[in-house]
Amino acid sequence: MMTEADYYALFEAYSNGELAGPARANLEARLAADPALALRYADFTEMTGTLRAYGQRQQTRQQLRGIHAAMLAADAPEEIALPATGLTHTVNPMLRISRTERKLREFWSGHRATVGVAASVAVMAVFATLLGLDLWKTSNLPVPASYQALRRDINNLKHNQKVLNSTIKRIDGSATPPLAPVSKFSGTGFALTSEGYLVTSYHVIQGADSLLIEGRNHQRYHAEPVYSDVKHDLAILRITDKKFNGFGRLPYAVKSGQADLGERVFTLGYPREDVVYGEGSLSARSGFEGDTAFYQVSIPVNPGNSGGPLLDERGNLIGVVSGRQNDAQSAAFATKSSYLVRLVDSLAAAKSATTYPYHLPRFGQLAGTGRPQQLKKLQDYVFVVKVFE
Repeated sequence: MMTEADYYALFEAYSNGELAGPARANLEARLAADPALALRYADFTEMTGTLRAYGQRQQTRQQLRGIHAAMLAADAPEEIALPATGLTHTVNPMLRISRTERKLREFWSGHRATVGVAASVAVMAVFATLLGLDLWKTSNLPVPASYQALRRDINNLKHNQKVLNSTIKRIDGSATPPLAPVSKFSGTGFALTSEGYLVTSYHVIQGADSLLIEGRNHQRYHAEPVYSDVKHDLAILRITDKKFNGFGRLPYAVKSGQADLGERVFTLGYPREDVVYGEGSLSARSGFEGDTAFYQVSIPVNPGNSGGPLLDERGNLIGVVSGRQNDAQSAAFATKSSYLVRLVDSLAAAKSATTYPYHLPRFGQLAGTGRPQQLKKLQDYVFVVKVFE
């Protein structure tokens, strides 16, 4: 098995053009077929680009130091013998320095140590900022003031949990056991495979201690997160109840390509206790602030819609609802299904098929039927995701 160092050595040879023809072609084929390897190569490229830029800055700094040293050497008095008289000249006749430049050199000579420390601190601050931004991007969703993630806060519909779970004295003086915890947030999820895997938005389950999946006919299942893609706001869940015996054949296929601009789309979700239908059109192939991993759609959505399926006219899954823009009416965003397919493919390649049976539906059953008939078939595969903390 290749180590991280082996991968980096391979990528470096490839970037420098040092791989032989067959080896280069084999690596390019692997990069095209393996999303996880492609992501690893992208990380390598980004890191080496940053280091290369830093090296160039260091080289420029060394050149500036060399120029400064030459200027200081030229500024030193030089004794030149005059051939006719035998006298010496104590001024460099080739160098005339203005008063302003002399003051600047005096300042540099007196403060160059301080300036050097300040420059080093500035460089470190830049790298700390870049590192902090990278860590922030991978651990938190960008939530500007004009963007709203659509996790539904249902804690305000309950009594204070701490009060409910405190010990209550009965009339006879005995204590009642603590009450069961109440859910704090909710969102929407939908079946991903017939074996019991589901999809929702990552921000719906963020910070959850436990999860409960509840269907239209009040079927309830406990679930656990299997994998989270924070960058693209995706989370895969697995039903853990032994009584669960599968979803059966899913009625929709997962689309791996791009949807068309202006295409009619619709969604199902749980912004309240009952399932809610919404429809509109695909208004942009990029999401909030031009993020190409998301679509923009003209569907009114509300807190609780996060994690719901976005489908095209033929009933194919094309996205996962994520959020909305507060300052633009009916501007909602959904993660593209191609990123979900890529995530599932990378997981299936990394794990054995028996442990992680990610068998995505390839053929839908909704094309050619009317919308009411499509919705009747879809409702049994869309769920409320209740989050307990």
